[in-house]
Amino acid sequence: MTHDEALSERDRAVLAMERHSWPGPGAKERAIREQLGISPVRYYQLLNALIDDERALAHDPVTVNRLRRVRDAKRSRR
Repeated sequence: MTHDEALSERDRAVLAMERHSWPGPGAKERAIREQLGISPVRYYQLLNALIDDERALAHDPVTVNRLRRVRDAKRSRR
């Protein structure tokens, strides 16, 4: 089994959503509901779990490492 096969289709879709830039407030949340069929709260729960998942890192290292840097910067400001 490869790393990509270990991630679910939904996990890959969440990572793909994070690769996009969004034009304004509400656009990303609307896309989350329409494309993934989940609430934004659930989306961010899944995303936070993926940030620490080595399979996600193997699948999309650029996105996962960027998200880790953002999270670490927020933690260090507290």
